[in-house]
Formats: sequence, structure tokens, C-alpha cells
Amino acid sequence: MSDSFCPDCKKQTEVAFDHSAGDTWRTFANESNDNDPVRVGGPTNPLLTDGGLSTVIAKPNGAQGEFLSSSLGRWQNRGSNPDRSLILAFRTIANMADRLGLVATIKDRANEIYKKVEDLKSIRGRNQDAILAACLYIACRQEDRPRTVKEICSVANGATKKEIGRAKEFIVKQLEVEMGQSMEMGTIHAGDFLRRFCSTLGMNNQAVKAAQEAVQRSEELDIRRSPISIAAAVIYMITQLSEDKKPLKDISLATGVAEGTIRNSYKDLYPYASRLIPNTYAKEEDLKNLCTP
Repeated sequence: MSDSFCPDCKKQTEVAFDHSAGDTWRTFANESNDNDPVRVGGPTNPLLTDGGLSTVIAKPNGAQGEFLSSSLGRWQNRGSNPDRSLILAFRTIANMADRLGLVATIKDRANEIYKKVEDLKSIRGRNQDAILAACLYIACRQEDRPRTVKEICSVANGATKKEIGRAKEFIVKQLEVEMGQSMEMGTIHAGDFLRRFCSTLGMNNQAVKAAQEAVQRSEELDIRRSPISIAAAVIYMITQLSEDKKPLKDISLATGVAEGTIRNSYKDLYPYASRLIPNTYAKEEDLKNLCTP
């Protein structure tokens, strides 16, 4: 490597000559007219001490023992980066969010929640996977993009629904004590989950629209069931009136709601079927085809 003139652009710059690739010049110095975004680093992270500009070296696949005994492994294990645990936690949150197809704002919110709890030094000894999953669950709620605990559990690295639920309650309690006020979690509506459930079940557009309208109308009724249970029961009701009927078992698997809970919710909705189901989808006489609870 030396200061030389590039044969193409005639600029003096720090370059390296790659003998293996032939007459190829590779520029390393910054050039005032170079706006190549590939040469720009990633965005800084205000949640990290150094802004996220440091590096955490990942362990090579299948080489954990060799890595720990290597000079790189020994150097990293000395704790030279005070944010190492945070970086790894944020990476786990990002992986879970990506698997669920969540937007960046939800990832950022989950990172903020985790950082607040971690700063309180109150999560030591607790199930880390459950804590991280709970942060993501709360972030989804706060960003008005709620996911069911079952959906979060499916990407939570082994944490159970019960563990995530307990972690969520713990985090909310800790932050409420710290803030001195109740924590805003956002309101859940059955419609928040409906389209995703319908897509999983492969329902056609006409049935999806009818289910969405039925869910909206259900909010005018005094049905004391969880939004997820109502969504599942509405889907069960709508598909009964369709040529493409869905077994209760399939609806249970798609929504994460137990078959018995769907039956009980359907029982509560059944008396209002004529008010819930749009007549563009089913006429009054068609409602006689509905199963009697």
C-alpha cells in the first residue's frame, strides 16, 4: 500500500495493488467526490454507550470450543465492550421481529423497553428469552400492531407462553414503579388479528370482508370475551356460511385459541348473528345453516 496515482482517475490517493486480480486498483482513502453509500457505516444507536460503533465477533458455526480458546475469543471475553450484552439482546430482538415480519419502529421500541428494564438491574437471574420476548410483545401493543402471546412464543427461543406472560407482568410492574404512573399498553381489538388469522386459513376476500364487518359490529355488543376469542368465533361463524368451511380444529391452530373457548365465544355471539353478519354475505334464511351452540 502506498500513495500513488490511480491510472484511471489520475488522483493521488492511498491505494493497494492486487496482484491476484490483475491490474486492479482498490482505493482506501476518503475522496471528497465519493458518495458511495457502501462505504458509509450503519446508523448509530443512542441506546449504546459508544453509539453502536463497536464490533461483537460472532462465534463461527461448529467452532465454539476453538473460538473460546483463540486469541479473538479471549480478547472478546475480557469484556472490552461494556455494551456487549445489550448488543446481543438487541440482536435477539431483531431476529424475533424479522421472523414475525415486524417493522423497524417496533424493534426500536422493544430495544428501548429492554434498555429501561436492564438499567434497573432487576432482571438478573430471570429467563432472558422470556424477558426479550415480553419486550417485543409490549412494543407491538404500544405501536398498535399487537401480536398474540402464541405468535411471540413461536419465535421466543424456547420461552413458554406462561413464562412470557409472567415476564410481561414483571416488566410492566417494574416500569410503572420507576415512572410513577401506569404504563400505556394500547387497546386490543379483534380486528387487529383478524386479517392475519384469515390469511393463515386461506379464506377468500369475500369471507374476509364479511368477517371484518362482523368484528366491527361486535364491538357495539356487550360480549365479555377477549378480542382474540371474538375474532376466532367470528371466523368460525363466517366459514360455516361459506362453501369453504373450516374445521374448528384448524381455526384453533390458526388463532391459538382453544376449541372450547371458541365454542363458548361462538355461543355468546350466536344470538346476534343477524346483526353481525352483513346481508350482502348471507341472507336471513342462510343463517339457519349455522350450528346451534
